Amino acid sequence: MFWVALITALLLASFCGVLLVGAPYLPTLTPQVEAALELVNLKPGQVLLELGCGDGKVLIAAAQTGLHVVGYELNPILALIAWARTRRFKGQVKVVWGNFWKAEWPPAAGIFTFLLTKYMPRLDTKIAQSNHKPVKLVSFAFRVPDREPVAQKANVYLYTYE
Repeated sequence: MFWVALITALLLASFCGVLLVGAPYLPTLTPQVEAALELVNLKPGQVLLELGCGDGKVLIAAAQTGLHVVGYELNPILALIAWARTRRFKGQVKVVWGNFWKAEWPPAAGIFTFLLTKYMPRLDTKIAQSNHKPVKLVSFAFRVPDREPVAQKANVYLYTYE
């Protein structure tokens, strides 16, 4: 009984604890993954950051197009799943278990996220203050307040930062 309670507590902490600093895990649907990669329009070899990589679905799709991808995930269980699912893309995909708000992001040509509305202004500020520009942001479902998307498709919004 102790082990069941411990495992339940760890699962709850992993999946609910992220709500204190980010969005809950919701898988990105295939049409939105395809729309995001189409909108961001990066060339093979360029770097895409995924802020909250979940189970690694976007990382895999991006790697299959020849992109180098760095995914940040706060939930240790999901980070492990993403790492396991992307192992075949050694040298091309990196999964970072940690808080992307506190991390120093590597230079990237694009960023993908599926954040909640309340975090979008903070993300906008972080990207705008970054030294790594130009960069394109693709956001599934949630818009950046006070910034017009350059394009949109399938509820995915594209923003550019110069």
